Amino acid sequence: MQTKLWSVDKNVDNPKNYPQITQAASLLRENEVVAFPTETVYGLGGNAHSDKAIQKIYEAKGRPSDNPLIIHIADRDQLNEFVTHIPEKATKLMNQFWPGPLTIIFEKKSSELSQLATAGLSTVAVRMPNHPVALAVIKEAGVPIAAPSANSSGKPSPTKASHVLEDLNGRIAGIVDGGATGVGVESTVIDCTEEIPIILRPGGVTRDELEEVVGTVQVDPALKDQNEAPKSPGMKYRHYAPKSPLFLVKGDRDKLQQLINKEKLEGRKVGVLTTKENEGFYQADEVIFCGTRENLATVASALYDVLRSFDQREVDIIFSEMFPSAGVGEAIMNRLMKAAGNQIIE
Repeated sequence: MQTKLWSVDKNVDNPKNYPQITQAASLLRENEVVAFPTETVYGLGGNAHSDKAIQKIYEAKGRPSDNPLIIHIADRDQLNEFVTHIPEKATKLMNQFWPGPLTIIFEKKSSELSQLATAGLSTVAVRMPNHPVALAVIKEAGVPIAAPSANSSGKPSPTKASHVLEDLNGRIAGIVDGGATGVGVESTVIDCTEEIPIILRPGGVTRDELEEVVGTVQVDPALKDQNEAPKSPGMKYRHYAPKSPLFLVKGDRDKLQQLINKEKLEGRKVGVLTTKENEGFYQADEVIFCGTRENLATVASALYDVLRSFDQREVDIIFSEMFPSAGVGEAIMNRLMKAAGNQIIE
């Protein structure tokens, strides 16, 4: 399969001026899969009504089929097609955060979506992305779009079209290149089918921001305790991982430098993930800074691009600093823990 690549102005002032959008949407209606940018990461979209399209998503990514997909919409009226009812707290969250990096889980109507898209669950995860290109593609397609991140399963999520091309060239119908994404980590996933909403995945909307709107919000115990069974099937898989082993280092930067020195003495090429503040401190083979500690949103935005950069530089081992878990730091540490397979050096 030849993967088409369309470049589109990020703002898409008038979708009718972009035949690329029309072509991408046409392929989606034909049950092909197409990657497109959102404000978080690039998504790999397929017609959420079609088993054929959803199967193509799983096959292209190498994604386990018990890992449900998020349904992307461009208009809240689309919810009525496949959601049984909309709880009051979900309405408040949509009013505040849609379009945006928040995925809400609802009770699902049984017949409207592909069972493959929801992994046979009685619930469905939905979001409205805050990106002009994504919204234009979804509107033009005229169907809800199931879309996980557009990467090979397990690898760092793509924040640039070049990342998608690297992973999926020849395996999908097309890529709409709308430039680099902004938020950098995936959407927050919140289950609104319970009386007290439950965060199943931290992301671009923080717990504090959610609680300002709907009051108390719980966190899935599986996010904190690896012995707990996750409520969301996708949370049990290792994600976001570079090719080389990644270790998180708990301690000061002198401790991290000692680890670097030890590995270099044993002949290994060492990479370090740090921030702008410490970029000049470490004596390692590859030191890549990832935003600043003063503004953790910059760390989130650059995280996946940095993890992919280590692959290109062919290091043998990667050490990463740790970050405060408040605010968006909770999402950053969630992704780093998964990328490291929960390996922390105390």
